[in-house]
Amino acid sequence: MNFSGKYQLQSQENFEPFMKAMGLPDDLIQKGRDIKGISEIEHNGKHVKLTLTYGPKVVKNEFTLGEECELETMSGEKVKAVVTMEGDNKMVTSFKGMKSVTELNGDTITNTMTLGDIVYKRVSKRI
Repeated sequence: MNFSGKYQLQSQENFEPFMKAMGLPDDLIQKGRDIKGISEIEHNGKHVKLTLTYGPKVVKNEFTLGEECELETMSGEKVKAVVTMEGDNKMVTSFKGMKSVTELNGDTITNTMTLGDIVYKRVSKRI
């Protein structure tokens, strides 16, 4: 399944506690809470380019599935990680105790990030 497309955030759960646990300052958490972010994905074979836009904040990551890469987090930190496919519709990665699962079902992408006992869920629709 190909993830390519532009998606807009529709709903999210546990944004504030997750972002606090990730180390984002309170002012950025407050600013980001109500922004309907846009995710743009270019998926070509094993190569993926991801651009996340949250108001003035833009995070760009590019990686090859199954190979170690450097990813930028929402806090601006750069981490080493490996992104893999599970089945044909899930991208999975883990770093610094956090696991991220991005699942595509039709025109909906669900991203579930788990850090300790905090589960942050974002649901975005293709636009």
